[in-house]
This record gives sequence, C-alpha cells and structure tokens, in this order.
Amino acid sequence: SFSLSRPEPRSSSRRRKRLPMQRRALAVLRARRITRHVRTCSEMRKKTEADVLTGGQAETRSMNLFTAINDALDIALGKDDEVYAFGEDVKFGGVFRCCIGLNEKYGDNRVFNTPLCEQGIIGFAIGAAAVGAKPVAEIQFADYIHPAFDQIVNEAAKYRYRSGNEFDAGGVTIRTPYGAVGHGGHYHSQSPEAFFTHAAGLKVVVPRSPSQAKGLLLSSIFEPDPVLFMEPKWLYRTSVEEVATPDPYLCVPVVRTIVIRLFLVFFLIDSKNNFLSQVPVGDYRIPLGEAEVIREGSDVTIVGWGAQLQILAKAADMAMEKDGISCEIIDLRTLTPWDEDAVCRSVEKTGRLVISHEAPQHGGFGAEISSTVQEKCFYHLQAPIQRICGLDTPFPLIFEKLYMPDHLKNYEAIVSSVNESC
Repeated sequence: SFSLSRPEPRSSSRRRKRLPMQRRALAVLRARRITRHVRTCSEMRKKTEADVLTGGQAETRSMNLFTAINDALDIALGKDDEVYAFGEDVKFGGVFRCCIGLNEKYGDNRVFNTPLCEQGIIGFAIGAAAVGAKPVAEIQFADYIHPAFDQIVNEAAKYRYRSGNEFDAGGVTIRTPYGAVGHGGHYHSQSPEAFFTHAAGLKVVVPRSPSQAKGLLLSSIFEPDPVLFMEPKWLYRTSVEEVATPDPYLCVPVVRTIVIRLFLVFFLIDSKNNFLSQVPVGDYRIPLGEAEVIREGSDVTIVGWGAQLQILAKAADMAMEKDGISCEIIDLRTLTPWDEDAVCRSVEKTGRLVISHEAPQHGGFGAEISSTVQEKCFYHLQAPIQRICGLDTPFPLIFEKLYMPDHLKNYEAIVSSVNESC
C-alpha cells in the first residue's frame, strides 16, 4: 500500500543529529504548516457549504452520495406533483437504495416499479414529459442503457427540434450508476458517457461528491432540457466531500497523523466506516454547464469528472510531495455543454494539460477536450496534451487494476508533462 512517508535514506550524512536550535526552528516551521493546512481545509469546507453551492444554505446534514441523491429526489417529489420516479425495483428503493422510503411517502402513483425493459422505461418517460410531467427514470446500471439508446438519442434529445419547438421532452431526467466498482466485470463497470455527448439536445452531468450530487440532480430535474445524470457507483457509500490542498510537509509522520485526526473530525464517519459529508439541507441548485476549480495550481492543469477526481487528487498529491509540481484540478461536472472557458483559462496559466477518465481512450470525451484546447490555446501550450484513460478493450474482471487509469499512471503523466516542456 502507498504511504505518504518517504523511507529514510541510508546515507550516514543524512542521519546526523540536528542542533537544538535547528530542532526548534523545524518545530516552529512544522507548526506553521499545520496551522496553514487546517485553515485551508476549513476555508474549503466553508466554500463548499456557502460559495460553491448556490442558495447559500447555512444548515447542513451528514450524508454520503446515495443519501444525498435520495434527499434530492425527496425534495423534488415534495416540491412538484408532476415529478415521478420509476425504474426497475425503484419501488423497493433500487439496487443502491437511492429511492428508499420514497414509495411509502409518495405512493404507488408517483414512485413505482417498471418491467425489465430499458427502452420501455425511457419511452414511457418521454411520453410523460411530452404532456408536462417531470419523470426521473432510473436505468439500474449504465451498462444496460444501450437498449434505450435510440429512445434517448433519437427521441428525447431531438423531440423539441423535430417539432419546431411545439413539443419537447425537456422534463426527462435519466439517472444511472456508472464506472468501476472493483468486481463488476464488463457488464457492471462501464463508463458510456461519450456515446451520449454526441447527441445535440441532451445534457450529460456527472457529480463527484454528495453535495454536488444533490445540487446537480435538483438542477437536472427542473432543467428544461433532457438530462442524463450519471452517478459514480463506487462513491455511493464511501465518498468524501472535497479534495483538500496538499501540504509538502505531510510527508512528516507526526504531521500526517495530526492532519488525519483533523480529517476524521471534519468529515464524520458512521458506524459502518462510511465517509459522510456535510450537505446543505433543503432545495439548492448547482448550475449546469459550469466547471469548478477544486484545487488551484501553477504547473499543470488536470481535468476529470465524477469518481476520477479522487484518483487525480491522489496523483496531484504525489506530484507535489515527490517533485514539487503544483497541479490545478478542474471538475467539469457537466460534459455537455462543457465549460471550455474554465479549462482554457487554466491551460493559459499552466501551459500543460492532463485529462483522465475511466472510459476507453479511443473516442473518449477527453479527445474533445484535447482538440478544443489545442485549437484555442496552442500558443500557450508548453508540452503535449496527455490523456490517461481506460484501455481500448472490454472492461476486464481480474485485470481491472491494469485497465484503470489509477493515480500512478496519472502521476507519471504529470511528471512527463513537466519534463517534456519546450
């Protein structure tokens, strides 16, 4: 397992005893570093609860990803009688329990099961939206969304256009869990977002954390265009809210222990050792189409979405600790439309770009980002754009670790991007 601490060099010259004055000076320096790190964590938490989340909710509650989604659905169902939630096993809470308790509260007419037929689920949702409803349809796994591809791309996305704006299916929200989970194999691990970003008229949204999931889902449900809302399934019960700014002195074991204890205070842990986040109570919305810089840096821009942000944060930590490379991390949040301006502003500052996603590299959405940045920021680039993605193979079972774009692959790309600068 990876450790933030570095092994002590064997050279005797590195093990010389420090003078008392040197020890005191180091202790003061470390104390200042700890104070600054704690202040940074606190500021980021305040930003999450106040600035990032529109609505400025003061009261918060501990939630993980699936309970935040459940809370968003509860709020939407209570706010508008035209909101309906349905899908396979949704009446009983769904496979990941995101709809637990909603049928008991709102009844069979508004939260209900459907047959095991993805094209039928989406076709029903389109018909309901065409007459003014706001259906929230669940596809149990993103891997099984393909039978509904025609309904989503040729009907929901084009309904407004082909009717000359006389009719639309803008009320449709399609929820589906995507991505690797550690043991899902090729039918329960895929990331098919790139297929749908090609469809004009359809928005694609991917949250990274509980508060983001709640705010983005509420915006999606009340959005006047159809939305595909993809939920990173491995974060359902083990997600933290934000990525804290790294400190180069975290490699010191004592300092690291203190920071870990502070982390456990800041982010509550339930009885099952699931990380919980402080999520604003009530109805709040995060605008679609706006990326967020979740960590500022000066040397390399790193772009990702969903569960991959946790991987990128770990890679950025390694780059800072081992090589002193400052990484700026951007969460796209919405893939279509994606925030070109935010990414280009960052690349103009850093001169380098690394893009990472779980989906295969060939034809992945990272290629669209790379092409756009190459066109708009060519004279600012100091190194080739790097894409660190899944392999161009079916998703494997026993070779999942080899397939995944993990933090080590991303760390190597970050270092390579800096070393190959012109």
